[in-house]
Amino acid sequence: MNHSDNRIAPDDFSPAQGADWLGLKGRVCVVTGAGSGIGAAIAESLAAVGARVALVDRDGDAARQMAARLDTQGGHALAVACDITDESAVSAAAAHVRESLGPAAVLINNAGLLRPGSLDSVSLADWNAVLAVNLTGYLLCSRAFGQDMLHAGRGSLVHVASVSALHPQTASGAYSASKAGVLLLSRQLAAEWGPRGVRSNAICPGMIRTALSARFYEEPGFEARRAAATASRRVGEPRDIAEPALFLASDRSAYMNGAELLVDGGLGCMLMDMVPRPGFNRTPAPAT
Repeated sequence: MNHSDNRIAPDDFSPAQGADWLGLKGRVCVVTGAGSGIGAAIAESLAAVGARVALVDRDGDAARQMAARLDTQGGHALAVACDITDESAVSAAAAHVRESLGPAAVLINNAGLLRPGSLDSVSLADWNAVLAVNLTGYLLCSRAFGQDMLHAGRGSLVHVASVSALHPQTASGAYSASKAGVLLLSRQLAAEWGPRGVRSNAICPGMIRTALSARFYEEPGFEARRAAATASRRVGEPRDIAEPALFLASDRSAYMNGAELLVDGGLGCMLMDMVPRPGFNRTPAPAT
Protein backbone atom coordinates (compact mmCIF):
# COMPACT_ATOMS: atom_id res chain seq x y z
CA MET A 1 0.00 0.00 0.00
CA ASN A 2 1.34 3.43 -0.91
CA HIS A 3 1.00 5.88 1.99
CA SER A 4 3.08 8.68 0.47
CA ASP A 5 0.07 11.01 0.20
CA ASN A 6 -0.21 11.04 3.99
CA ARG A 7 3.35 12.02 4.72
CA ILE A 8 4.27 15.47 5.95
CA ALA A 9 6.58 17.75 4.00
CA PRO A 10 7.94 21.11 5.22
CA ASP A 11 5.67 23.01 2.80
CA ASP A 12 2.63 21.68 4.65
CA PHE A 13 3.29 24.11 7.51
CA SER A 14 2.20 27.71 7.54
CA PRO A 15 2.39 30.62 10.03
CA ALA A 16 -1.42 30.53 10.13
CA GLN A 17 -1.18 27.54 12.45
CA GLY A 18 -0.34 30.01 15.21
CA ALA A 19 -0.94 28.52 18.63
CA ASP A 20 -1.16 25.04 17.12
CA TRP A 21 2.42 25.29 15.88
CA LEU A 22 3.03 21.65 16.78
CA GLY A 23 -0.06 20.47 14.93
CA LEU A 24 -1.06 18.11 17.74
CA LYS A 25 -4.51 19.55 18.40
CA GLY A 26 -7.14 16.82 18.24
CA ARG A 27 -4.65 14.01 17.77
CA VAL A 28 -4.90 10.93 19.96
CA CYS A 29 -1.67 10.67 21.94
CA VAL A 30 -0.95 7.73 24.25
CA VAL A 31 1.48 8.11 27.16
CA THR A 32 2.57 5.14 29.26
CA GLY A 33 3.62 5.62 32.87
CA ALA A 34 1.50 8.77 32.78
CA GLY A 35 0.36 8.73 36.39
CA SER A 36 3.39 10.59 37.71
CA GLY A 37 6.81 12.04 36.94
CA ILE A 38 7.96 12.48 33.37
CA GLY A 39 4.90 10.72 31.96
CA ALA A 40 2.51 13.04 33.80
CA ALA A 41 4.44 16.09 32.57
CA ILE A 42 4.27 14.83 28.98
CA ALA A 43 0.54 14.14 29.28
CA GLU A 44 -0.07 17.60 30.74
CA SER A 45 1.91 19.28 27.95
CA LEU A 46 0.05 17.31 25.28
CA ALA A 47 -3.31 18.25 26.79
CA ALA A 48 -2.24 21.90 26.89
CA VAL A 49 -1.75 21.96 23.10
CA GLY A 50 -5.13 20.36 22.47
CA ALA A 51 -4.23 16.69 22.04
CA ARG A 52 -6.63 13.95 23.12
CA VAL A 53 -4.52 12.15 25.69
CA ALA A 54 -4.72 8.55 26.90
CA LEU A 55 -2.91 8.13 30.23
CA VAL A 56 -1.80 4.51 30.55
CA ASP A 57 -0.44 3.40 33.90
CA ARG A 58 -0.32 0.25 36.00
CA ASP A 59 -1.53 2.44 38.88
CA GLY A 60 -5.07 3.10 37.73
CA ASP A 61 -5.81 5.50 40.58
CA ALA A 62 -2.82 7.68 39.70
CA ALA A 63 -3.86 7.73 36.05
CA ARG A 64 -7.44 8.67 36.94
CA GLN A 65 -6.32 11.46 39.26
CA MET A 66 -4.05 12.88 36.56
CA ALA A 67 -6.77 12.59 33.91
CA ALA A 68 -9.23 14.41 36.19
CA ARG A 69 -6.67 17.17 36.70
CA LEU A 70 -6.22 17.59 32.95
CA ASP A 71 -9.98 17.67 32.42
CA THR A 72 -10.35 20.49 34.96
CA GLN A 73 -7.68 22.40 33.02
CA GLY A 74 -9.75 22.12 29.86
CA GLY A 75 -7.98 19.08 28.44
CA HIS A 76 -9.42 15.90 26.97
CA ALA A 77 -7.98 12.93 28.86
CA LEU A 78 -8.71 9.25 29.34
CA ALA A 79 -7.22 7.12 32.13
CA VAL A 80 -6.38 3.51 31.28
CA ALA A 81 -5.17 1.06 33.92
CA CYS A 82 -2.80 -1.37 32.23
CA ASP A 83 0.20 -3.56 32.99
CA ILE A 84 2.31 -3.10 29.87
CA THR A 85 4.08 -6.44 30.42
CA ASP A 86 0.78 -8.25 29.75
CA GLU A 87 0.20 -8.57 26.00
CA SER A 88 -3.54 -9.17 26.29
CA ALA A 89 -3.92 -6.19 28.65
CA VAL A 90 -2.05 -3.94 26.22
CA SER A 91 -4.23 -5.10 23.33
CA ALA A 92 -7.35 -4.40 25.40
CA ALA A 93 -6.02 -0.95 26.33
CA ALA A 94 -5.41 -0.12 22.67
CA ALA A 95 -8.95 -1.18 21.78
CA HIS A 96 -10.36 0.92 24.65
CA VAL A 97 -8.45 4.00 23.53
CA ARG A 98 -9.56 3.50 19.93
CA GLU A 99 -13.22 3.21 20.95
CA SER A 100 -13.11 6.13 23.40
CA LEU A 101 -10.83 8.67 21.70
CA GLY A 102 -10.14 7.37 18.22
CA PRO A 103 -7.12 5.76 16.52
CA ALA A 104 -3.75 6.51 18.09
CA ALA A 105 -1.53 8.95 16.20
CA VAL A 106 1.26 9.20 18.77
CA LEU A 107 2.71 6.84 21.37
CA ILE A 108 5.08 7.99 24.09
CA ASN A 109 6.69 4.89 25.61
CA ASN A 110 7.70 6.12 29.06
CA ALA A 111 6.79 3.57 31.74
CA GLY A 112 9.89 2.37 33.56
CA LEU A 113 11.18 0.21 36.38
CA LEU A 114 14.46 0.02 38.31
CA ARG A 115 15.46 -2.86 40.58
CA PRO A 116 18.91 -2.25 42.13
CA GLY A 117 21.62 -4.88 42.30
CA SER A 118 25.13 -5.56 41.03
CA LEU A 119 25.51 -7.91 38.09
CA ASP A 120 27.09 -10.62 40.21
CA SER A 121 24.16 -10.75 42.59
CA VAL A 122 20.98 -9.32 41.01
CA SER A 123 18.26 -11.94 41.05
CA LEU A 124 17.03 -13.33 37.76
CA ALA A 125 13.50 -12.37 38.80
CA ASP A 126 14.51 -8.70 39.20
CA TRP A 127 16.50 -8.77 35.95
CA ASN A 128 13.54 -10.15 34.02
CA ALA A 129 11.07 -7.78 35.69
CA VAL A 130 13.04 -4.73 34.54
CA LEU A 131 13.42 -6.04 30.99
CA ALA A 132 9.71 -6.89 30.88
CA VAL A 133 8.69 -3.29 31.62
CA ASN A 134 11.51 -1.24 30.10
CA LEU A 135 12.00 -3.17 26.88
CA THR A 136 9.36 -5.81 26.15
CA GLY A 137 6.62 -3.45 27.34
CA TYR A 138 7.82 -0.86 24.83
CA LEU A 139 7.56 -3.43 22.04
CA LEU A 140 4.08 -4.56 23.10
CA CYS A 141 2.79 -0.98 23.23
CA SER A 142 4.44 -0.10 19.93
CA ARG A 143 2.76 -3.05 18.23
CA ALA A 144 -0.68 -2.54 19.80
CA PHE A 145 -0.98 1.23 19.38
CA GLY A 146 1.18 1.32 16.27
CA GLN A 147 -1.40 -0.66 14.31
CA ASP A 148 -3.55 2.46 14.01
CA MET A 149 -0.56 4.42 12.72
CA LEU A 150 0.46 1.76 10.22
CA HIS A 151 -3.12 1.60 8.96
CA ALA A 152 -3.20 5.39 8.56
CA GLY A 153 0.26 5.53 7.00
CA ARG A 154 1.49 8.12 9.49
CA GLY A 155 2.35 8.36 13.16
CA SER A 156 5.07 8.97 15.71
CA LEU A 157 6.61 6.73 18.36
CA VAL A 158 8.72 8.38 21.06
CA HIS A 159 10.62 6.17 23.49
CA VAL A 160 11.99 7.51 26.77
CA ALA A 161 15.35 5.81 27.30
CA SER A 162 18.12 7.21 29.54
CA VAL A 163 21.71 8.43 29.62
CA SER A 164 22.18 5.06 31.32
CA ALA A 165 21.70 3.54 27.88
CA LEU A 166 24.93 5.23 26.83
CA HIS A 167 26.93 4.87 30.04
CA PRO A 168 26.57 1.92 32.46
CA GLN A 169 24.77 2.75 35.67
CA THR A 170 26.36 0.45 38.22
CA ALA A 171 24.45 -1.43 40.92
CA SER A 172 21.24 -0.96 38.94
CA GLY A 173 20.67 -4.48 37.71
CA ALA A 174 19.21 -4.65 34.20
CA TYR A 175 18.42 -0.93 33.96
CA SER A 176 21.25 0.13 31.63
CA ALA A 177 20.91 -2.98 29.50
CA SER A 178 17.17 -2.44 29.16
CA LYS A 179 17.56 1.21 28.17
CA ALA A 180 20.28 0.38 25.66
CA GLY A 181 17.83 -2.13 24.22
CA VAL A 182 15.25 0.65 23.89
CA LEU A 183 17.61 2.58 21.60
CA LEU A 184 18.08 -0.38 19.27
CA LEU A 185 14.35 -1.16 19.40
CA SER A 186 13.63 2.43 18.36
CA ARG A 187 16.08 2.24 15.47
CA GLN A 188 14.68 -1.07 14.26
CA LEU A 189 11.13 0.27 14.39
CA ALA A 190 12.31 3.28 12.38
CA ALA A 191 13.91 1.03 9.78
CA GLU A 192 10.92 -1.32 9.50
CA TRP A 193 8.06 1.15 9.87
CA GLY A 194 9.58 4.32 8.41
CA PRO A 195 8.82 3.23 4.83
CA ARG A 196 5.20 2.81 5.96
CA GLY A 197 4.96 6.38 7.27
CA VAL A 198 5.56 5.78 11.00
CA ARG A 199 8.55 7.43 12.69
CA SER A 200 10.38 6.18 15.79
CA ASN A 201 12.73 8.30 17.91
CA ALA A 202 14.18 8.13 21.41
CA ILE A 203 14.99 10.57 24.20
CA CYS A 204 17.82 9.98 26.68
CA PRO A 205 17.08 12.01 29.82
CA GLY A 206 19.83 12.85 32.27
CA MET A 207 19.25 13.62 35.93
CA ILE A 208 15.56 14.50 36.31
CA ARG A 209 13.89 15.28 39.60
CA THR A 210 10.86 13.03 40.09
CA ALA A 211 8.93 11.60 43.03
CA LEU A 212 11.12 8.49 42.88
CA SER A 213 14.29 10.53 43.46
CA ALA A 214 12.82 13.21 45.73
CA ARG A 215 14.17 11.72 48.94
CA PHE A 216 17.74 11.95 47.66
CA TYR A 217 17.44 15.72 47.39
CA GLU A 218 16.64 15.95 51.08
CA GLU A 219 20.29 15.19 51.81
CA PRO A 220 22.20 18.46 52.42
CA GLY A 221 24.36 19.42 49.46
CA PHE A 222 23.10 16.58 47.25
CA GLU A 223 21.40 18.77 44.66
CA ALA A 224 24.36 21.14 44.44
CA ARG A 225 26.74 18.23 43.76
CA ARG A 226 24.46 16.86 41.08
CA ALA A 227 23.94 20.26 39.47
CA ALA A 228 27.70 20.83 39.37
CA ALA A 229 28.09 17.71 37.21
CA THR A 230 26.10 19.35 34.39
CA ALA A 231 27.07 22.13 32.03
CA SER A 232 23.73 23.84 32.74
CA ARG A 233 24.44 23.70 36.49
CA ARG A 234 20.99 22.46 37.42
CA VAL A 235 19.01 19.27 37.86
CA GLY A 236 16.34 18.69 35.24
CA GLU A 237 12.59 18.76 35.82
CA PRO A 238 10.00 16.50 34.15
CA ARG A 239 8.94 19.37 31.88
CA ASP A 240 12.48 19.44 30.47
CA ILE A 241 11.71 16.05 28.92
CA ALA A 242 8.09 16.82 28.05
CA GLU A 243 8.97 19.64 25.65
CA PRO A 244 11.37 17.59 23.48
CA ALA A 245 8.88 14.70 23.57
CA LEU A 246 6.18 16.94 22.08
CA PHE A 247 8.56 18.09 19.37
CA LEU A 248 9.38 14.49 18.41
CA ALA A 249 5.68 13.59 18.53
CA SER A 250 4.79 16.41 16.19
CA ASP A 251 5.24 16.83 12.46
CA ARG A 252 7.76 19.59 13.17
CA SER A 253 10.26 16.74 13.51
CA ALA A 254 8.99 15.05 10.33
CA TYR A 255 12.49 14.24 9.01
CA MET A 256 13.73 12.83 12.30
CA ASN A 257 13.54 9.05 12.32
CA GLY A 258 15.70 6.63 14.28
CA ALA A 259 17.23 9.57 16.16
CA GLU A 260 18.34 9.65 19.79
CA LEU A 261 17.96 13.00 21.51
CA LEU A 262 20.22 13.54 24.53
CA VAL A 263 18.50 15.79 27.09
CA ASP A 264 20.90 15.90 30.03
CA GLY A 265 21.79 19.53 30.67
CA GLY A 266 25.26 18.93 29.28
CA LEU A 267 26.13 16.06 31.63
CA GLY A 268 27.69 14.11 28.79
CA CYS A 269 30.19 16.83 27.89
CA MET A 270 31.56 17.22 31.43
CA LEU A 271 33.85 14.17 31.58
CA MET A 272 37.15 16.00 31.08
CA ASP A 273 36.12 18.71 33.52
CA MET A 274 35.71 16.02 36.16
CA VAL A 275 39.18 14.57 35.59
CA PRO A 276 41.49 16.11 38.24
CA ARG A 277 43.64 18.85 36.65
CA PRO A 278 45.07 21.22 39.28
CA GLY A 279 44.42 24.82 38.33
CA PHE A 280 41.97 23.95 35.57
CA ASN A 281 38.95 22.22 37.14
CA ARG A 282 35.75 24.21 37.41
CA THR A 283 33.55 21.39 38.70
CA PRO A 284 33.82 20.82 42.44
CA ALA A 285 35.15 17.40 43.42
CA PRO A 286 32.53 15.10 45.00
CA ALA A 287 32.41 15.28 48.77
CA THR A 288 34.07 12.37 50.55
